[in-house]
Amino acid sequence: MALAGCAAAPSTAPQAPAESSVGTPPTPIQADDTALQQDFSRWILSMRDTARTAGIDEATLAVAFDGIRYLPRVVESDRSQPEFTRTVWDYLDRAVSPQRIALGQDKLQQVRPEADAAAARYGVPAAIVVAIWGVESNYGGNFGDIPTIDALATLGFEGRRQTWARDQLLAALKILQNGDIDRAHMIGSWAGAMGQTQFLPSVFLNTAVDADGDGRRDIWGSMADVTASTANFLARAGWQAQQPWGAEVRLPPAFDIGRADAALRQSTAQWAAEGVQSVDGAPLPELADAAILLPAGARGPAFLIGPNFRAILRYNNSTSYALAVALLAQRLAGGPGVQAPWPRDLAALTRSQLLALQTALNERGFDSGTPDGVMGPATRQGLLRYQRSVGLPADGYPTVELLERLLER
Repeated sequence: MALAGCAAAPSTAPQAPAESSVGTPPTPIQADDTALQQDFSRWILSMRDTARTAGIDEATLAVAFDGIRYLPRVVESDRSQPEFTRTVWDYLDRAVSPQRIALGQDKLQQVRPEADAAAARYGVPAAIVVAIWGVESNYGGNFGDIPTIDALATLGFEGRRQTWARDQLLAALKILQNGDIDRAHMIGSWAGAMGQTQFLPSVFLNTAVDADGDGRRDIWGSMADVTASTANFLARAGWQAQQPWGAEVRLPPAFDIGRADAALRQSTAQWAAEGVQSVDGAPLPELADAAILLPAGARGPAFLIGPNFRAILRYNNSTSYALAVALLAQRLAGGPGVQAPWPRDLAALTRSQLLALQTALNERGFDSGTPDGVMGPATRQGLLRYQRSVGLPADGYPTVELLERLLER
């Protein structure tokens, strides 16, 4: 993912590179605490040398490392993989709840001057920026309380994502040295994402904005900086001004479900010629390269999505997340929620079940990548090919029924 690890539910994942530990029991934290602390101290000494070489001055190194702490709960969070997954409708029930909509409408008015200024500068609507703020930290209510330096040092020392964590730690040290924030206030999630809209340190360096002109880029306390920085990220991610994210649509009866693929993009006019219509009868948004999205398979709602939906995915590469932001923004702006019903009778597959599904697909010759218990593009493509081979609607959506069919011998 490109940016954020949400500190509060309903985030989908941290921003550390995704690595699955499904099927592998968590490695117990070293029992000998004294030896562990000695090893950690040696690692910090080595990291000091690395940071000096990267141009970090002694004063910053002292502030960052003199009181550094190893945080076992960060390692525990990093190694944990919840067995039970959530359906898109369960995610949206929480991410776009009536309470979050109501609070977001109030917050949108409170930060209207800052959000409108960001919109004018970057072309990203205020409602989109506030929706990201809402999903990432419940409008600042919970953006994490873990010291970023300690969290990243712990992850770098632990070693499973050592290169990534070291790079992020160096970026965090540069932020301290630049004076954007002091160590005590540089806090966020266990994965190192920081501030109201959960920027990783490397993204902060490249994207954060000093919109209030105080000489600091403060995504913790300055809403001018928070809104401008978030809008700047989306603009750089390809957001197109004056263009919607997409719209809920109704597919014609004879529509080939297999064409609902993120890689299959064409103009709104072409989709309309195939019989795709908006759910409310209004004209479809004019998009040059739109795709059809079926987040819950053939039985669920359908959406026409364009470049701005893909820009949200750059913030957090999860369809459920991007849909939550888009729909929350739509509701904050006074628009409707999802009109078509979700297939709530379908149960989400657990990670163990997804692992079994991936293994079965591979064994039958439908390549779904390395089995990891995580539903991704490779698994979807393998499932699509299997569905086509047995004459089923090819929506690439994993169900218990499909798993049982695959496991039949």
